[in-house]
Amino acid sequence: MTTATGTRPATALVILPTLNEAKNLPLLVPSILEHEGLRLLIVDDRSADGTGEVAEALAAEYPGRIEVMHRTGKRGLGLSYAEAFPLAAEAEVDVICQMDADLSHDPQYLPAMIAATARFDVVIGSRYAEGAGLENWPGYRAALSVGANTYVRTVTGLRAKDCTSGYRCWRRSAVHQVRWERVGAEGFAFLVETLCEAAQAGCSIGEVPVLFVGRRHGASKLTARVFRESLVVPWRVLMRFRRRRPKVTSR
Repeated sequence: MTTATGTRPATALVILPTLNEAKNLPLLVPSILEHEGLRLLIVDDRSADGTGEVAEALAAEYPGRIEVMHRTGKRGLGLSYAEAFPLAAEAEVDVICQMDADLSHDPQYLPAMIAATARFDVVIGSRYAEGAGLENWPGYRAALSVGANTYVRTVTGLRAKDCTSGYRCWRRSAVHQVRWERVGAEGFAFLVETLCEAAQAGCSIGEVPVLFVGRRHGASKLTARVFRESLVVPWRVLMRFRRRRPKVTSR
């Protein structure tokens, strides 16, 4: 893992939002921190299963490498990230990563994704780039994901193959270019909204193929309300940019 200049190893902060992931954290965190130069910001959304306590115990086990944020406001993946990203951007790191805590995003891909930030401002861990794949994912969810990406690309003009992936690495400078105060999506639509914001700011966007593995423990956070928001947000973003479709560099 190197910086954009390639002069020294890159340092990275991984934002890990959690909601009832007490069983997954002890499995995931060591796999992330085995990579040199990585730190963690665990953002717990008032979990009822003791995830916050598990996170604090892990922070004590890995002193100086884990910080825990206990959110008290309205719940939501997008709201968690919107609160965490500006804070992470103030850290002395080169790259800020985001990933799910349900074990679907394998930390083994982090070095390649971080290294790719030497060429791109935002790097997506892509389920649909050449060499990627899906494992243990129901057919209807896969079809929904493919349809969602087609929908997003059609409405927004984004060219990335996987606009809805939550596995991403950002140059810290790119995070500073996003206007976080106007990012309002509460659920998964946050992923589309922030990608559009980055593209509109002129950030280059690349993709690294990953193997996506279906959730092992816990329940999916995809609700009817989140689904409806995902349909509306691409249009809201399009109107925000006055019908100027963001141009994206992807490969």
